Amino acid sequence: MKWGKRIGAAVVGMAAVLGVVAAPAQATTTAAPDISLANVKAHLSQLQTIANQNGGNRASGRSGYTASVSYVAQKLRDAGYNVTLQTCTGCAGQSQNVIAEWPQGDASQVIMLGAHLDSVAAGPGINDNGSGSASILEVALTLARENPTMAKRVRFGWWADEESGLRGSKHYVNNLPAAERTKIKTYLNFDMIGSDNWGYFVYDDVASVKSVFDEYFRTIGIQTEGDTEGDGRSDHASFKSAGIPVGGLATGAGYTKSAAQQQKWGGTAGRAFDSCYHRACDTLSNIPDTPLEKNSDAIAYALWKLAVGTSTGPDFSLGLSPASGTVQAGQSATVTVNTATTSGAAQTVALSASGLPAGATATFNPASVQSGASSTLTIATSADTPNGTSTITVTGDGTSVDRTAQYTLTVGNVSVRTFTNGTDFALNDYATVNSPVTSTATGTATSPVKVSITGTHTCSEDLRISLKAPDGSTYSVKATGSLPCTDLGTRTYSVPVTNEAASGTWTLVLYDAYAQDTGTLDSWTITV
Repeated sequence: MKWGKRIGAAVVGMAAVLGVVAAPAQATTTAAPDISLANVKAHLSQLQTIANQNGGNRASGRSGYTASVSYVAQKLRDAGYNVTLQTCTGCAGQSQNVIAEWPQGDASQVIMLGAHLDSVAAGPGINDNGSGSASILEVALTLARENPTMAKRVRFGWWADEESGLRGSKHYVNNLPAAERTKIKTYLNFDMIGSDNWGYFVYDDVASVKSVFDEYFRTIGIQTEGDTEGDGRSDHASFKSAGIPVGGLATGAGYTKSAAQQQKWGGTAGRAFDSCYHRACDTLSNIPDTPLEKNSDAIAYALWKLAVGTSTGPDFSLGLSPASGTVQAGQSATVTVNTATTSGAAQTVALSASGLPAGATATFNPASVQSGASSTLTIATSADTPNGTSTITVTGDGTSVDRTAQYTLTVGNVSVRTFTNGTDFALNDYATVNSPVTSTATGTATSPVKVSITGTHTCSEDLRISLKAPDGSTYSVKATGSLPCTDLGTRTYSVPVTNEAASGTWTLVLYDAYAQDTGTLDSWTITV
């Protein structure tokens, strides 16, 4: 949470604000799952480790923040989110916002959740605001695992440089076209939800949003209060000033707990809600389980209430078999489009396809079916269709609802020869990392093989990188370099190899040859 003067309330009429808030789903809402406290704490532990390896903090513009971005972004990519790293030109060191969207639900109605990812320079910021960042990360991963039917689109944001004046979220909102702003029906903010002398505060900017959180807390017998300490001091202010309805949760920062609040919630009256607010002691050991668990579940409850639903009327499913295929330019791919009635009566479903590569056409036989029947999709490429991979969206336009499914079409390169390891590895001083990839390609590896590496390291010149072939032969990828230090980022290398079989285990070996600078290997790819 930013320390400083409150930002004035936006000039937005409450009636107008309430008019654009999405009404919570009623009886059709799927019950929200329990959010794993252990998983949330595992994310916090990783953020603590990142701070420990980067000067004790995760401040925007510094290596600890960059490593935090990499950790969050990779988890989301692995879960199937569409992830964008948005560079904030007004932020310290041009730090990046992490934006992740779940590709289901009505894209014209967006429920957005956010938390700032940076800490102050004085400490690791595990409550402020690792707690909000870790909780919405686990809620996002849970949504991906559960994969429920979505009534609305869900988007998550992890903001840069909140501590210096809400800079990351301001950059995001200010760069949204007007049409995109209007799609965001509600923004929910979570800044400090694991304070050691906690309270239960709910943003009271919009009554209908506050009521969703209050409803959850009533079910577990907890009274809430409106949040005054955080009013205008966290990232929701950026959205509120743009006329977007906001809500959120907090457990308190530097304000003092009253005797009445002690009677309501326990803890110690006369003491700050967070005794380590903006201090070096804001560490993993400063986070109690109780508020972290209850607020994480409250976040999921609100998300499911506002964005997730199941239809009780006529509905159908749409599936593709196979879900991917490879052709040469000028050839065709054939796909069976299966539909099934999942509730109510069967309905007419008109079929269409979008996202085709240049020069390709799609035809359905038949072009429409009654749900429960199948159609044959033929994707015909032309001699001019470029090599590459495209994601084609097949849409079933029903009488009551629409459903989509994705087909991956690869043109050219019949044999898969590119392989990736997306597991994160810490790059520590004087330590060696071995990251293996198993290739199923046939024949002899084409020399030079292509190696692409993505990661963070505040002084990549410290790194000595080599590639071990399946037969144990070792090839140099990168030697240690000379100063000045540069960040690792994404780098691509051509590595000459001699008569190596393409199949088997290829291992990327990274050794940090000097002290002080550390980082993370996020992923690497080899093309053989």
